[in-house]
Amino acid sequence: MIPSRKRPARWRPKRGRPRAFDRAAYRRRNWIERCVGRLKEWRRVGTRYEKLAETYLSVVHVAAIALFLRELAR
Repeated sequence: MIPSRKRPARWRPKRGRPRAFDRAAYRRRNWIERCVGRLKEWRRVGTRYEKLAETYLSVVHVAAIALFLRELAR
């Protein structure tokens, strides 16, 4: 996913060459990583205080709604 550096062919590794860089997939992945990072700023989401998956999911939903409303207020 990460683009390879521009370097001469003789310096590139012989085995295990990186896959082709997909710009659209990289952008989607970056967006998701930033969203997860923003959600983890909420202490209850980052440390997972809730024991039940349903309760944890509801806390994640509340945090996502709060972040969305904060972005709308800008």
